Formats: sequence, C-alpha cells, structure tokens
Amino acid sequence: MTGGRTARARAREDIAQEIAAEARRQLREQGPHSLSLRSVARALGFASSALYRYFPSRDELLTALIVQALDALGDAVEAADQGLGDGATRRARWTTACGAFRAWAKTNPAEYALIYGSPVPGYQAPRTTVAPAMRLPRLLAAIAADAPDAFATPRLRDQIAVVARELGSPIAPGAMVTVTTAWAQLIGLVSAELFGQFTGPLAPADDLYAAAVEAQADALGFAG
Repeated sequence: MTGGRTARARAREDIAQEIAAEARRQLREQGPHSLSLRSVARALGFASSALYRYFPSRDELLTALIVQALDALGDAVEAADQGLGDGATRRARWTTACGAFRAWAKTNPAEYALIYGSPVPGYQAPRTTVAPAMRLPRLLAAIAADAPDAFATPRLRDQIAVVARELGSPIAPGAMVTVTTAWAQLIGLVSAELFGQFTGPLAPADDLYAAAVEAQADALGFAG
C-alpha cells in the first residue's frame, strides 16, 4: 500500500511539474496577465477540469510559479556566495551576490518580471510566498550585518524591525535601513535594464551596474 501511495504521489508531482512547465512557457511568451488554466490545459491536451485537481485556480498556479522563481533565484545567489569559500571578504560576497542576482534576472526575464514587475490585476500573493521571497534579502542582510546606520524615524525603525524579524536577522534597525535601501536600488537598476529604460551606450548596463554595486559596498563600509 505504501508503495502504491508513493507511486501515485510521484505521478501527481510529475503532472504538476508538467503543468507548471507549460505555464512558465506561456509566461515567457505572453506575460502573467494572459495566463489562464484554460490555455494551459489546451496546450497540454487536458480537460480544464483536470487541472483543477492540481491547481484549483489561476491564482494558485501563479503562486506556484512565483515560489518556484523565488527559490530558483535564491538557489542561484546562494550557490554563488558559497562558491567563494569561507575566506571571502564581505565586499567580495556582496558584489558576487549582486552579480548573481542580475545574471539570474537576465537569464530568466519572464520569471523576474513575475516577481518584481507590475502586479497581476486581481492577484494577491499569499503568506506562502514570504519565506522564499526572504532568501535573497536574508543573505544580503547577513553579509552587511555591520553596515552603518542610516537615518530612520521612530516609525521607520518600528517598520524595519518587523522586516528584520521576518528575516530572522539580529541586524540593527539603522543598518537594516541601509541594507534595505541598497536592495531596493538593485531591484530598480535591474528592472530599468530589463524593462528597456537603459538604451544606447548604457545597454547593456554592465559598467553602470558594477559601478553602483561598488558604490554600495563603499556605503556599507566594506573594505576594498
């Protein structure tokens, strides 16, 4: 009986992965706004009702794609950081993590747009997306735990303390403001590049991005 249940579970997981793979293909071709269970079912030759056993709604399918994208991004950046070895400086770790973030985004622009682009109308991400979304910020906060304090009003310090608790990080509120600001700058730079805001001599934005990351490393107090 156990073997039978395991086989069914594996078969179910295989089909769920097949559905998600087709959804990612459509995501890359059409964007998240056009994604629907009906279009995925049609492409796979399934009855629409069959997909509801795996993803009861479009929003649940979107959530699965978002979690998969966030985990893939987390895997890529964490692997790059671990590849430096134990003796790496904080500056090297920061620039490597930031470089891996941009490299993943450029390789997976549709998935990047899904997690950092325009919100999908009518969709609200559930709490299940929080943990995978925190993987990259948690790594950056760990690298920059000793960052200098940024100015923060009492209200902002309270808000940022909630973020630090979500990250499970002991980083001080002022330092967390510094890291959060840097993280937002990285998203802005990568988004501007991927969404076509940098053109002419600024495309690709290799040198601009590298200069910004180095400036961040200086601001975070990392030795050269």
